[in-house]
Amino acid sequence: MTSHQNHPGEPRPGDDGVREGEDLAALLERLLAKASGKTQKDLASEAGISYPTLNAWMNRTRGTSRVEPEKLRAMVEVFRRWGLKTTPREFFEAVGRPVPGPSRDEREAKLLRLYRQLPEARQRALIQDAEAMLQVSRMT
Repeated sequence: MTSHQNHPGEPRPGDDGVREGEDLAALLERLLAKASGKTQKDLASEAGISYPTLNAWMNRTRGTSRVEPEKLRAMVEVFRRWGLKTTPREFFEAVGRPVPGPSRDEREAKLLRLYRQLPEARQRALIQDAEAMLQVSRMT
């Protein structure tokens, strides 16, 4: 028995990543199809986006090149709460924009998670290092 041959760039069976050339409408359609019982209205409401705007993106009657990064990230978070695997990268690529680095809030949350995992002595050392870095940065 032979298996299906994949060609370069072709999604592999079970590959849930962003599809080559997938725009925002196609991405949202794919994710909503996997979100059992969820609708465009649910997504709009939970992501803080007006339903007419989301619907226009889905119907490709409104451009997506200027969608605010916060709205893209909000949709990612909603789909994640619904149990779906998705990333900001998928959404930014779907609107044809480079993926920005982590937001300030994400960086701070990561730093806090790391800090909380350190033993107390290391936490104190990290604070001293941060204070020293701040002093050096003020000199430049």
